[in-house]
Amino acid sequence: MSYIFVSHLSRYFQVFDKKPGLSASVKSIFYRPERTVKAVEDISFEIKKGELVGFIGPNGAGKTTTLKCLSGLLYPTTGNINVLGFSPADRKSEYLKQIGFVMGQKNQLWWDLPPQETFLLNKAIYEISDSDYKKRLDFFIDNLDIAKIIQVQTKKLSLGQRMKCEFVAALLHQPKIVFLDEPTIGLDVVASLKIREFIRKYNQEFKVTVILTSHNMTDVSDLCHRVILIDKGQIRFDGQLTELTSQFTQEKILKFSFFKNVPQKIIQKYGEIVEHNLISYTIKVPKKKYLQVASSILSTLPVIDLNIEDIPIEDVIRQVYSHR
Repeated sequence: MSYIFVSHLSRYFQVFDKKPGLSASVKSIFYRPERTVKAVEDISFEIKKGELVGFIGPNGAGKTTTLKCLSGLLYPTTGNINVLGFSPADRKSEYLKQIGFVMGQKNQLWWDLPPQETFLLNKAIYEISDSDYKKRLDFFIDNLDIAKIIQVQTKKLSLGQRMKCEFVAALLHQPKIVFLDEPTIGLDVVASLKIREFIRKYNQEFKVTVILTSHNMTDVSDLCHRVILIDKGQIRFDGQLTELTSQFTQEKILKFSFFKNVPQKIIQKYGEIVEHNLISYTIKVPKKKYLQVASSILSTLPVIDLNIEDIPIEDVIRQVYSHR
């Protein structure tokens, strides 16, 4: 069952150009050159109930614009969107009560009040019963470890603490669809890991449909089996993350550690050296030959450890962009 259906969606913006300087400012009063920016151009996709989909692409690719169209914050220029049987642009309350939106660079918590005050406000807005409110808040407190911070002013919280509370505010009404736009941006490694663990558990436990945009490829590779890659407003890839890796990479990474120093000129015979120190090397070899290369090194050199890895997802994405 498809919860989200997008057909030939386009969203254009009209922008005005102005040259720098006083004379240009005066001229712009009477005439300003106008041009059309195609943020999203003729994209189509479907997302089923319970899917956790990575929506990735470079800055300005159209990710946030698409999410805003899906949530009803923007009207499509052309095309058709159907989410849970609703047209998001109508912004019907029955629809808005079934979605949640977390933006890493936007704040929905009241800055001068404790997060708990925002939670109570949302409780009233979404008409959540007292028993459901307590049950849901207890779930968030247990899984996000926020018992000691929900009564502290939002402006006094760290970024990681605030983002945990942003999730509570967005999910308290138990939406069926959640849009996550850069939810770990600016967070340290520990905070990002905690957020990812929570997203995974919430998706699995409540079968919530999640669309995740992130420039942190660790978020995508840890959480998403399916990815939609958008670039310059158009979808370049839609499928399993493993398919993306196999389609755009023809190499493997081999990491060796040795008993003693091995000259660099010997390792160069086997593949491209990515990095090395006195007793370890990381090399890049063709995917078709990696087993042969690994076997040869193991049989001829003093190896004490060996790891075989795929090309990092960040490098895969860069290769996709280079084939745009």
